[in-house]
Amino acid sequence: MPDQCPWQMLLHPVFHGERYPARRVLKDVDVVLVGRLAEREVLGGLLARAADGYSSTLVLHGEAGSGKTALLDDTLAAAAAAGMQAARLTGVEPETQLGYAGLHRFLLPFAGHVERLPVPQRDALRSTFGLVAGPPTDRFLVALGVLTLLADVASPAPLVCVVDGVQWLDPESAVVLGFVARRLYAERVALLFAVREPAGQLSVLAGVPELAIGGLDEDAATELLADGQ
Repeated sequence: MPDQCPWQMLLHPVFHGERYPARRVLKDVDVVLVGRLAEREVLGGLLARAADGYSSTLVLHGEAGSGKTALLDDTLAAAAAAGMQAARLTGVEPETQLGYAGLHRFLLPFAGHVERLPVPQRDALRSTFGLVAGPPTDRFLVALGVLTLLADVASPAPLVCVVDGVQWLDPESAVVLGFVARRLYAERVALLFAVREPAGQLSVLAGVPELAIGGLDEDAATELLADGQ
């Protein structure tokens, strides 16, 4: 496919359906997905939208061990292969009571972009993260600052963000990310969430499209077991 920039490769059928690569290498570990063609088609479509200049959001929800994280890994690998930027946040239970702890970890790779925000949004984020003294943070400005920041990061190349284990995010971070997800439109950002059922945190993601991740069918499960032998 000559004369195509890397992320435009995602528009080619090789990244969708049955021709989507079956194996990705992440941190020297092979990730093999079996029986997930439909889910990968959906996720590949989100990457294609980002490549085409639009934003997309999606919540994957299912029981523990249903394959949500593997699908996120596969999507990040496809994005990286296409030259897209990527960011990942995984909720951790010990930080659920620390306001904005998840958001702080999520934005660390983009710290240099904070200073480029409009002054009210910049000051709200700096105050939230304890970088400056100030009055109680305006949560709307914090959320708006994150939205503006992600759009800025995605300006040179599409950005794929995944938030895994939403059930272990602190409530403040979850609310901000839900706000951002509902307002993305044409920033070239794909924002993907994974939450374990029962999905108590889904309320903060109200209005965001959902995709239920169930167990493998009998044929796929048999194939997976055979591959593992």
